[in-house]
Amino acid sequence: MNSDSKILIIEDEAPIRRFLDILTTGHGYQVKTVETAQEGLKQIITWSPHLILLDLGLPDADGLDFTKELRSWTETPIIVISARDKEADKVLALDAGANDYLTKPFGSGELLARIRVALRLNVTMNSAEISQHQFGDVVLDLAMQTVTNCGEVIKLTPKEYKIFTLLAKNMGKVLTHKQILKEVWGGNYTEHAHYVRIHIAQLRHKIERSPAQPQYIITENGVGYRLISDD
Repeated sequence: MNSDSKILIIEDEAPIRRFLDILTTGHGYQVKTVETAQEGLKQIITWSPHLILLDLGLPDADGLDFTKELRSWTETPIIVISARDKEADKVLALDAGANDYLTKPFGSGELLARIRVALRLNVTMNSAEISQHQFGDVVLDLAMQTVTNCGEVIKLTPKEYKIFTLLAKNMGKVLTHKQILKEVWGGNYTEHAHYVRIHIAQLRHKIERSPAQPQYIITENGVGYRLISDD
């Protein structure tokens, strides 16, 4: 089922590289592994992977700078895999353009789940934009610019609607407070994380069955939020 999905692994530690190679090829993905950013760049250009698994501690480049460089010309999803476990490191990687962040050590099941989400995002980006997103009984219709619950219109404020659509267009991707603030409020508000928290709380009360235990708008502690669907 995964035979058409290509994953590039950029990791300089041989044991981890072998583990990632065996895990991903064992689940039907086409895989190539490299040890440096320079080798990775060549493969991205010539092989066109659908997903990149990237270690930040590469011998020839800083992983954050490499992520920023890639984001200047490609939207290929990037999952960072790193031993750096501080929230600040995660925020920096995500703000640089990574789609997700996994801290070493991690479970095989968790990595495979993150890979599936990232590949679905890649399919969405390379196809016509999905006009409807459904979350239980809640439907976000981008074409009609409406949100309904069991067919009844939910009244969202302009900021709530912008946040909801931003998360939906990046389904499964972690968006940092800074990214949300920049897109919804503008570049002068990127330090006002409390704006996002307030509006997310309001949005959850309108679309979640249990706002205190959200199913769809998921908090990444100290980092930001991601929107997930039922599938």
